[in-house]
Amino acid sequence: MKEPAHPSFVFLFRLFLCPCLFTCPCFPASYDGPWYDSSAYTECKEYAEAPLYEGGIMGNVDQRIQQRFDNHAERVYSPAYVLQNLTPNNKYAFSCWVKINGVDSALIRARFSTNNSTFKCVGTVLAKSGCWSFLKGGFVPDSSSTFGVLFFQSFDESSIEISVTGSSLQPFTPQQWKMHQDDGIRRNWFVKRFNAAVFENELKWYATEPDPGKLNYSLADQMLSFTRANKIITRGHNIFWEDPIYTPAWVRNLSSDDLKTAVNSRIQSLMCKYKEEFIHWDVSNEMLHFDFYEQRLGPNASLDFFHTAQASDPQATLFMNDFNVIETCDDGNSTVDTYVSRLKEFKKGGAILEGIGLEGHFTTPNLPLMRAVLDKLATLNLPIWLTEIDISKKLDQETQAIYLEDVLREGFSHPSVNGIMLWTALHPNGCYQMCLTDNNLRNLPAGNVVDQLLQEWETGVVTGQTDDHGAYIFNGFLGEYMVSVQYENKTANSTLSLCRGDETKHLTIQL
Repeated sequence: MKEPAHPSFVFLFRLFLCPCLFTCPCFPASYDGPWYDSSAYTECKEYAEAPLYEGGIMGNVDQRIQQRFDNHAERVYSPAYVLQNLTPNNKYAFSCWVKINGVDSALIRARFSTNNSTFKCVGTVLAKSGCWSFLKGGFVPDSSSTFGVLFFQSFDESSIEISVTGSSLQPFTPQQWKMHQDDGIRRNWFVKRFNAAVFENELKWYATEPDPGKLNYSLADQMLSFTRANKIITRGHNIFWEDPIYTPAWVRNLSSDDLKTAVNSRIQSLMCKYKEEFIHWDVSNEMLHFDFYEQRLGPNASLDFFHTAQASDPQATLFMNDFNVIETCDDGNSTVDTYVSRLKEFKKGGAILEGIGLEGHFTTPNLPLMRAVLDKLATLNLPIWLTEIDISKKLDQETQAIYLEDVLREGFSHPSVNGIMLWTALHPNGCYQMCLTDNNLRNLPAGNVVDQLLQEWETGVVTGQTDDHGAYIFNGFLGEYMVSVQYENKTANSTLSLCRGDETKHLTIQL
């Protein structure tokens, strides 16, 4: 996204993962609600899997409308479901299997309409003819909605035959949803914080080469010097930006041959200068929404960028990065299946693409949809980073803080999210969408949320006495611990690594 063109850092607290889990936290004994099912599928299957939660509140009750459902504002085709007795503010996880006839493939969205709301997208899937594709999403009824209709249609609203099976709708109370978040955090994340940063604009092509051949990395060098001195790891953002608006004006006017020479010079110059300096590179930013280079250099342009970047810096993790993947499913350019298809396309072309970047520019977060999208992306077994999290400045600061906490908890609790980046660089005239502090570095509501969560997600110092058998048990976040044991005048020190896994971690210390 576009930000002011002067030095600015965006900071992140990176969450390093381990291959095993220290302990197996679970819900309190009094909890009798359903467990959230993170199952997801991205392949098109000959036979649909059984519905999650055994169908949830849909169960065996056939609430489907088989005929065409008409509305004054939309033309909606079967199937559709009539949903009654909805509980306002509950979070509803929805899933089903979709197949189409009449065309080879089509982008299908599930939409939800209540007696008090307009039509909302609650999930999408790239469906195909002859096999079943998995749609997963969710919604939160507004404060006065108890009745609704859930239906399906193609993005272009064409009249195609849509078949649905294995539908499931599972409600969670706000308290149950938070219990799942807390459980996910206890299971999958360690808390010790490592600062990391990304430059806001200073590595972008329009900043480093505003005129042809006149390279200027001075701001980026100064900022990198700062991160090195403070042992802060840094993401590289970005090599190319597919949006022509943010492509240097002189580049937009080049012939195809001159453009090819210019992009090769750009990638070689940038990657050779900063080889092994950045842990990640966003190679071709927002390629789901824009295609400047593909239009000018052919359909394999971005694939070639990844090949060249990998050869230039084999140690860097190469990312796709785009918006409106977890924020909404109303954007047909960046649905979860569109993202998955592009990733598989690059892999088939031989690109070593190793990371999934999700910008996360939210207005009102839809947490069930966000989690469902993360579940589907997690099936690719690639590290997922939330790279540009903020909340729209259209909202007041208190509301921004509330929604920011919702998003951070959801991201932090998901086992496939490896890092969370806050897109909150502070400028003299404010920030892009959301600030953590004012210009005097006094916390704003969003800053208070971040401080509170960092404190909450930290084990800190734990002390206690052993039992009669010399055993002491504690629950801790994933990470590295220093352990000190004292008995009378004897002291012994050791280290303990708490990582993901199914077993309780044991450490024996002899005095």
